[in-house]
Amino acid sequence: MKRVQYSSRGPVPQDVVEVVGFDMPPLGPGQVLVRVMAAPINPSDLLTITGQYGVLPPLPAVPGNEGAGQVVETGPGVAGLKPGQPVLLPVGAGSWATHMVADASLLLPLPENADLRQMSMLAINPPTAQLLLSEFVDLQPGEWIIQNAANSAVGGYITQIAKNRGIKTVNIVRRSSAEASVLENSGDVVLVDGDDLPGRVRRLSGAFKIRLGIDAVGGESTGRLAACLARGGTLINYGAMSGQACRIPPSEFIFRDISLRGFWLSRWFSQAGPQRQLELFTDLMGQITAGKLKARILATFGIGQIREALAAAAAGDRDGKILIEP
Repeated sequence: MKRVQYSSRGPVPQDVVEVVGFDMPPLGPGQVLVRVMAAPINPSDLLTITGQYGVLPPLPAVPGNEGAGQVVETGPGVAGLKPGQPVLLPVGAGSWATHMVADASLLLPLPENADLRQMSMLAINPPTAQLLLSEFVDLQPGEWIIQNAANSAVGGYITQIAKNRGIKTVNIVRRSSAEASVLENSGDVVLVDGDDLPGRVRRLSGAFKIRLGIDAVGGESTGRLAACLARGGTLINYGAMSGQACRIPPSEFIFRDISLRGFWLSRWFSQAGPQRQLELFTDLMGQITAGKLKARILATFGIGQIREALAAAAAGDRDGKILIEP
């Protein structure tokens, strides 16, 4: 059995990780041995390894915040799970490993015919997208939203979920080469970011009002999105891909009553009860199983190729997710 581990943090993730062997201890009551089948590399994983994320685990640490696997063995007192059962791994469990032990109560059974690559990405980006569209503004079919980083994983889920709900999307990207993939991913309108963005959006939007903006970039991009919103609109920030603080002119708050809110999925998990979390995951699982929701996968790597996988995940012009298949 092998897993990825890091004992120090540094600016280049692939420079601080290593693959180590380990022996699995005997299973205790209520525990399950799981073979990890697929685990994505998310931006939050990279930021955790480099020490830039909001919450950091003690060192040494095994990275990997989500994944899907198959039950190998069950410990005493485990009911409802059997060897071969596909399961969703607990969030933050350290999924970059060939095997892991988890409490049975924290494992979510997946359909027997589940696409484990797609299901391995279920726990973070799809809930983020769904909640961004539902927790802040009561959107109705036919309304429009605007988002930047539209070619990101979360952006792709947002366009698909919005389409399933009859909501139209204006999608902002930072390079023209990303436009085609957003259109293929159910985006309605795609524009390249720039100083004249608000004017271009106003000319396109015509009579309809945009009440919700979703920002993952920060910096001047946040202000440009704010300027695209209707009076009284709400702008949600959930990331800072630019590495800069959100910049919005005071006039947007004072004269146009724009609201800026933040969203962090971990906080939502800590506040939502188990039943609400289960309902969210069950809904998203159904959308994935029905083929209504999926992420583009650029490449897969074995656990022994973790350094190559991390370099691919950190590439700025990447178009699709990087998965580890231990």
